[in-house]
Amino acid sequence: MDKIFNTIANELNAASSQVKAAVELLDEGATVPFISRYRKEVTGGLDDTQLRHLEERLRYLRELEERRQSILGSIDEQGKLTAELKKSILEADTKNRLEDLYLPYKPKRRTKAQIAREAGIEPLADALYENPSLDPEASAQDYLNADAGFADTKAVLEGARHILMERFAEDAELIGRLREHLWGQGLLKVSVVEGKEQEGAKFKDYFDYQEPVKDVPSHRALAVFRGRTAGILNVALGVPDEPESRLEPHPCENMIAAHCHIKDQGRAADTWLKEVVRWTWRVKLLTQIETDLFGKLREAAEEEAIQVFARNLKDLLLAAPAGPRATMGLDPGLRTGVKVAVVDSTGKMLDHATIYPHAPQNQWQQAIAVLGALCQKHQVQLISIGNGTASRETDKLVGDLMKAAPALKLTKIMVNEAGASVYSASEFAAREFPDLDVTIRGAVSIARRLQDPLAELVKIEPKSIGVGQYQHDVSQTRLARALDAVVEDCVNAVGVDVNTASSALLARVAGLNSTLASNIVSYRDSNGAFKTRKELTKVARLGDKTFEQAAGFLRVMQGSNPLDASAVHPEAYGVVARIADKQSRDIGSIIGDSAFLKALKAEEYVDDHFGVPTVRDIIRELDKPGRDPRPEFTFAQYQEGVEDIKDLKPGMVLEGAVTNVANFGAFVDIGVHQDGLVHISALSNKFVKDPREVVKTGDIVKVKVMEVDIPRKRIGLSMRLDDELPAASDNGAAKASRPQKTQSGGKGRGRSDADGMGSFGALLMQAQKNKTSKTS
Repeated sequence: MDKIFNTIANELNAASSQVKAAVELLDEGATVPFISRYRKEVTGGLDDTQLRHLEERLRYLRELEERRQSILGSIDEQGKLTAELKKSILEADTKNRLEDLYLPYKPKRRTKAQIAREAGIEPLADALYENPSLDPEASAQDYLNADAGFADTKAVLEGARHILMERFAEDAELIGRLREHLWGQGLLKVSVVEGKEQEGAKFKDYFDYQEPVKDVPSHRALAVFRGRTAGILNVALGVPDEPESRLEPHPCENMIAAHCHIKDQGRAADTWLKEVVRWTWRVKLLTQIETDLFGKLREAAEEEAIQVFARNLKDLLLAAPAGPRATMGLDPGLRTGVKVAVVDSTGKMLDHATIYPHAPQNQWQQAIAVLGALCQKHQVQLISIGNGTASRETDKLVGDLMKAAPALKLTKIMVNEAGASVYSASEFAAREFPDLDVTIRGAVSIARRLQDPLAELVKIEPKSIGVGQYQHDVSQTRLARALDAVVEDCVNAVGVDVNTASSALLARVAGLNSTLASNIVSYRDSNGAFKTRKELTKVARLGDKTFEQAAGFLRVMQGSNPLDASAVHPEAYGVVARIADKQSRDIGSIIGDSAFLKALKAEEYVDDHFGVPTVRDIIRELDKPGRDPRPEFTFAQYQEGVEDIKDLKPGMVLEGAVTNVANFGAFVDIGVHQDGLVHISALSNKFVKDPREVVKTGDIVKVKVMEVDIPRKRIGLSMRLDDELPAASDNGAAKASRPQKTQSGGKGRGRSDADGMGSFGALLMQAQKNKTSKTS
C-alpha cells in the first residue's frame, strides 16, 4: 500500500500522507464530496478533482496489485520463480508490463512449440541459435521422430523454429521495446474495405488516411474504430520506413534480430535464423503488439471522450435555474399536437392539455386561447419550450400569445429537451404520475428543467442527456462511473432542500441511496416537513454514519436552527456557538453580517477537531448561508423570422446557446432545428487549445453565420464576428472544414467519419438525429 500511496501522491503532486489519509476515509465508507468539504484537515486540503483521480487510480492500482500477487503465486507453484523474476514482477508498474513478464509462464493450450519440445527437438533449436555455423539440414537428421510427427528434416526444423519463435515472442524486454518504439514511431493506417465505398460513404474521410498513432485525437480514433467494427475500414499499424515488399525485412525484424544477437554473416544457419526472426514478427508479435497499441489508443480515446461528456454534463447540471416560478412546459409536435403542462413554483403539476396549432389541424387561434386561459388561471410567468420537432413553430405561437395578451407578462425560453422522453417512460415518472400519458410527463419535465435543471436532470440516466461524443463506443461501465461521480459532485455542491427534494435528487446526496431517499420521502409524507437536521436520524435505516456523510448537504429551510439551512455541518455547530459566545451575540444575528464575519480571525476558533481551513469555510458559509454556486439565469433571444436552416444567410449575426462542447469546437443552437458548429479555430482571435477555455455548455453567445449547406444540413459558425466570409464553393462548409490528407508522419485536424465527431458537418448530422429522437 505504501507503494500505491507514493505513486498516487506523485501524480497528484501531494504528500503520501495526504493520499493515505484519503484512502483510509474512502475505505471507511466516506464519500468524495464529504471528504473534500468536511475533512480538509485530514487530507491536507485535497479537492474533489484530486480525490476523484485518487479514487480511480486507487481502483486501478489495487487491481494491478491483486493481479501481481496472483501471478507470483502461479509462477511459484510451477517452481520457476527466481529472485530476478520476482524483482521484475514486483517493479512492474502497468498491467501490460505485468502480463509481458507472465507470458512465458502463463498456462496455455498445447502449442506447436510444446509439441516440438516433447519430441525432444529443443536441443536442436538451442544448438542452431548458439552456433549458426551448424548446417540446419544435417543437424536435423539426428532429431527425426516419425511417431511424434517429425518424419523429415523439414518438420524437425519447423518444430525448432516454433520453439525459438515462442521464446523470442515471450521475451518481456523485447516486447516492451517494440511496443515503446511503435507507440513513438508507428502510424495508424486506414483504408476502405474493397467494395464498401458506397455503403461506407459517411467514413469517406478515412478511405485513405494515416497519422502518427500517438497523435490521433480521441474523436478520430473512435471514428476509425467504429468504421472498422462496421466492416467499412481496414485499420493497420505501420511505420514511416516500412518496405513495400513483404520480402524485405520490416524495421521491427531488425530490432528483434539485434535484441536476440542474430546476424547474417553467411554462416550455414543464418538464413534459417533470419526466417525465424521474420516469422516471429509477422506471425507472433505484429498482431499482438498491434492489438496492444490499438487497445492503448482506444483506452486513451475513450477516457478523453468520457471526460468531454463529464465536463459537458457538469456544465448542464450547474446551469442557472429560473427559480421557483409558475411555469408552463410545451413539448412541441406537429401531427400529434403540442403537449402542455403547468407546474407551480415547487414543480407540482397543476394542469395539462394538448393543442393542435400546426398542420394538419392548423388550430392556431384555438391553441392561443387555450394557452392564454391556462396562463391566466395559474398565473404562469415562464413558458418553457422543448427544442425538438416543431419547436420554432411553437415558439412563434407563444410569441403571438404574448403579443395578444401583454398583460400576462410572460417570458418564453427554449430549453434542451434531450432525455425528456426517457424520463417520461421511466419507472420514476410512472410512480410520480401513474395516470398521466407519457407525452404529458415529458412536458412536465420540460417545465421543471427550466425551474431547476439539476433537480430535474438527476431523474434521467446521465447517458441519455445527450452532451457526449461517441458515448456508445466507450466502456459503459467507466462512462457510468464517471457520470455518476459528476452528478454526485454537482448535487452536493448545490445542496438539497430535504423538505422539497424528490427521491431521485435525494438519492444523489453523499451517503444516501435510493432506499434511504425513499425512506426520507415516506417519513416526510407521514410526519410533515423536517424541522431540524437531527430529525433525519428518525428515518428508517438512516444511521449515524449516513447522517455524518449526508447532513451537511441537506438543507432544512425555515427550521428551528438557522444553521440547518446552511452548509455548516452539524458536527461543527459548536464552532459557530463559540464565535457567537465570544462576541456576545446570538447565532441568528451573525448569519449574513458580512462586515462582522470578515473581521473574524479563523485562528482564534480552531480546536483539536477543526483547523483553520474548516473554520474559514464556516465563516464564509455564515456570510452567505446556503449560497448557490450556479450562475444568474439568462437565456438566448432567437431572431424573429429565422426559424429554419433555409432562413440562414452567410454574414448573419445571431444569438444562440451552446449545446455541446467537443475537443474540436462547440455546437450552438441558433433556433433553426439544426445546431451549428463553431470550429475550435473560430472560437477566438487567440489560439485555443481546449474549447472549454472559451465556452461551456449552456453559455449564451453571439455567432456569425459563415457557411450554410442546406442539402447536408451543415452550418458553419464563428464567434469571431469580424471574420470574412469564405469564397463560394461547391462543397461549402464541409470543404472548408475538411483537413488535407495526411502523409507519412503528418498530422491533420478536424477529420471525421461523417457519422461521428470529426468534421462539423458529420457532428451536426448526429446532433440533428439526437435532437429529433429526444433521447440522444
